[in-house]
Amino acid sequence: MLFSDSMKKTEEFRNCYENGKSYANKFVVVYVWENGGSNNKIGISCSKKIGNSIVRHRFARLVREAYRLHENVFNSGLDIVVVARACARDASFFDIQESLLSLAGKARIIKNGGE
Repeated sequence: MLFSDSMKKTEEFRNCYENGKSYANKFVVVYVWENGGSNNKIGISCSKKIGNSIVRHRFARLVREAYRLHENVFNSGLDIVVVARACARDASFFDIQESLLSLAGKARIIKNGGE
């Protein structure tokens, strides 16, 4: 990811949960908060309720790849946390990609302005 960093600390996730706005659909919930910086930070959260470590890691890889392919269309200076829902266990790459982009449009964090 050229323009983005990963969230690693619990306090970064908590800050985004408490101060950011959430948008949800069938597969994921996206929390967005403006961090005031020039780069985006993306965090991926997937609980054990979703499945074992293989399933959770697959979800994280799919989200990371969907974001990487469309990284240039996102506004900069955002903290974005993507949380898996139970249906994400069986979701394909295209389902995750479509979910991420549609929620980004609802959140108006795409450079064109979204929906």
